Amino acid sequence: MFYALTAGKVTIPGVTVEHMLDDIESLNRRARTAELEVTAVSFATYLLIADQYRMMDPGAMGLGYGPILVARAPIPRAEFESRVVASPGKHTTSALLLRLYVGDPPLIEVAFDKIPQAVLDGQADLGLLIHEGQITHQRMGLTKVFDLGEAWQRDTGLPLPLGVNVMRRDLGEDLHRALSQGLRDSIAWAHAHVDEALEYAMRYGRGIDKETCRRFVLMYVNDYTLALGHDGRAAIERLFGMAQAKGLIAEIPPVDPI
Repeated sequence: MFYALTAGKVTIPGVTVEHMLDDIESLNRRARTAELEVTAVSFATYLLIADQYRMMDPGAMGLGYGPILVARAPIPRAEFESRVVASPGKHTTSALLLRLYVGDPPLIEVAFDKIPQAVLDGQADLGLLIHEGQITHQRMGLTKVFDLGEAWQRDTGLPLPLGVNVMRRDLGEDLHRALSQGLRDSIAWAHAHVDEALEYAMRYGRGIDKETCRRFVLMYVNDYTLALGHDGRAAIERLFGMAQAKGLIAEIPPVDPI
């Protein structure tokens, strides 16, 4: 999504882009203090920062897929809430979905790319996967026991809101529009030059092969990545509404992407 901006293939007039790489839960924490002017966060974290940040229209949504729960061997659904879950962070959208669909199991927080090993080593009974482990877990000797993306699709018929790009509200409307358009242009450039953009993404692929990388990237860089559209907005409102109905949030924040 960001390669064309980082490499100067796409520019935003008057704006210099410094690309800072971090895992999503670290970015979620940094957004809580409004440290970064523009950042990716989990939709679950937007619930906490909506007073300081505004959504960009481009984001990340799954279409019938999303986070999965894995284990060393099959575990009955009725036992999930009593089992220890390795989670990538309590403010990730995957953790919110876990609370919506499973309840409040005991959690340990593990770096997202270390979760499979934590399960294999017995540190946790279940692992909540948000990365390419969603499609490579079987090679690691893990079994999928619950698919949160499939459950969401079955229950709502909507795309699953996962990650959102946000801009500090104090940057103002004109810059908001320029930044959102710049990101749309960057995504469009990557769609038109998939192999070059994937070569860049492969640097951060944790040893996966190019075709696995391509498959995973194109799962989440889809039509909803460029613009939420009616279904995307409806999905966000549904997710936030479910969280409120469960008593996980007091009120639904503004959904005013640009």
